[in-house]
Amino acid sequence: MGERPKIKPKLTTADTVFEILGWILVFAVWAFTIVKYASLPKIIPIHYNLAGEADRFGGKANILTLPLIATVLFIGMTILNKYPHIFNYPTRINKDNALRQYTIATRMVRYLKFSVVLIFGLLAVETVRNAESQPSELNVWFLPLTLGIIFVPTIYYIMKSI
Repeated sequence: MGERPKIKPKLTTADTVFEILGWILVFAVWAFTIVKYASLPKIIPIHYNLAGEADRFGGKANILTLPLIATVLFIGMTILNKYPHIFNYPTRINKDNALRQYTIATRMVRYLKFSVVLIFGLLAVETVRNAESQPSELNVWFLPLTLGIIFVPTIYYIMKSI
């Protein structure tokens, strides 16, 4: 494998908006979790089965792991997105196709990092709802929804890249 060109794709307005919305969502998940923390019972659900039912419980401090993991993943993917020349691609990268391939790949990562924060935010909301004995709204739909949010766009971007 030869040296790949190190090109930084220009952000479109849509890319910038998505980036800003991602950061807003990170802060919203933290704000929601912190605001709800004091009113949570000492024991909250910390794991759900495939039917969306809580099947393991722990201390309320566990709720903080959701925004923490979301933030670490978001920042990690943000840093990674600055180096598209190190990504894996379904085609050989050369100076003629590098900009197009890097643009597609960085857009996909931008979407995925937003999706990860959204999923962890939904988990935080669901955990708070369950802890407050409110009816669950995600139930059996959460896993297929999560898989769809992640894999459908990923497959689209890979097909576009090919």
